[in-house]
Amino acid sequence: MKDTILLTRAVQARCRYPEDILPAIGLSVSEAARRLGVSRQQLHRVSACTHPITTDMALRIGKLAGNGPGLWLRLQQAYDLWHAERRMEDELSRIEPVAFTS
Repeated sequence: MKDTILLTRAVQARCRYPEDILPAIGLSVSEAARRLGVSRQQLHRVSACTHPITTDMALRIGKLAGNGPGLWLRLQQAYDLWHAERRMEDELSRIEPVAFTS
């Protein structure tokens, strides 16, 4: 249950960028896109969760926000995992784990 709550929060956090981040650092979307070296459309696609945070984008956002790329890549990974688990729930339930012996 705790893991589900944390993962859900990560998914929500992934989809709230830049709405939560940009005002906190005092930037408009246009100014952030300019500083990141990307188009407003590209930044909007990431913030709307229609496009993933790539390693290149994570490097850019991490540099801009001052918290490094790892956080942004982990948020994207959590987002992807959350959606994949829901999409594959039935299929995964049919897989029996292998018991390893020592």
